[in-house]
Amino acid sequence: MVDWKSQAELIVDSTVFLKFMHALSGLYFWEYVTSLDFEWGFFTGKKRFHYPAIFYFLNRYCLLFTMIGILIALDTTTEIDCQALYTFNQIMGQAASGLASINLSIRTMALWSHHRWIVIPIVVIILGHWSLILQGVLVKASWVDGQGCLVTGSNNTILAATFIYSMCFDLIILLLSMYKLVIGVKGGRSQLMTLLFKDGLVYFIIAFLSNLLATVFIMLNLNAIMSVIFNVPAAIFSTIVACRAVRRLTNFSTRGPEVFSSGTGHSFRVAHPATTANTIGLNAGMPTRGTIKHKSELSNGVHVQMQTFTVADEDHLSDYNSEGDGQKTKVVDPEMGDAEISAEFKRPPY
Repeated sequence: MVDWKSQAELIVDSTVFLKFMHALSGLYFWEYVTSLDFEWGFFTGKKRFHYPAIFYFLNRYCLLFTMIGILIALDTTTEIDCQALYTFNQIMGQAASGLASINLSIRTMALWSHHRWIVIPIVVIILGHWSLILQGVLVKASWVDGQGCLVTGSNNTILAATFIYSMCFDLIILLLSMYKLVIGVKGGRSQLMTLLFKDGLVYFIIAFLSNLLATVFIMLNLNAIMSVIFNVPAAIFSTIVACRAVRRLTNFSTRGPEVFSSGTGHSFRVAHPATTANTIGLNAGMPTRGTIKHKSELSNGVHVQMQTFTVADEDHLSDYNSEGDGQKTKVVDPEMGDAEISAEFKRPPY
């Protein structure tokens, strides 16, 4: 039976902790560097800045500064204020986990067209989450000559409550998204809906498992080091999958708009060229609504949900004007004939 609180075991665990944190730092730095082109698109004006992008950047850079702080704490050979540094690392690391959940929450609220009965409960849940994140000093650390900064204790009750809250929060977001994308859709599901569903499901599985592992070791309370050793992986994996979901949605492209009839389930394409999420009316899950009247069905009128709008080639789409909101566009297609579309455009959040 291992004596987890013996001095010899604490030294071994400290060595494992140091190597594990260096490996995780390398993983996140690689992820950060390989995705810098996304930030560069905002700085150069290729991507239009919208307020949800603030949470994306905060998520990435909170975790980046956390990993830098952890490396300083582990590698410094000069005595420093370990408690202040670990407090900073703890708050920034947990903030990264909270911001990852917010990034997915924004997409869910947009999917529900910012309905107040969805937005208000989610905002209340977010505030409750951050009330746990900002509890204060949960990890204690001190300087030990010859070894550097060592974790000497932690508030396991608050830490466990924070991770359990995160898992429940992510489950609620997943269920709301699944209902809107699967149960609430009539007639068919577009490529964009499939992307939103898959990304949300992947995020939940990875975040749930990483948070569950951290919670298990916190509750076991083997020793001060083992109680917090999986907190950092939980923040890293949640941040990586959340930020990738944001980037995939923003860079999403499809061969053309897909229009689904709400009554018959019939689908057809209005145009064929590729379009990105910056030119469509659904970004971060924000739907664009419109009505279409086909010349052969003018008497009845067919209500459809418009997933995308794009500029097509001259053979399939003409008289298109992308300026303004709520405009009418005339579409000419050999297979459709003339159709008149009145669309309400919503600016994408990213």
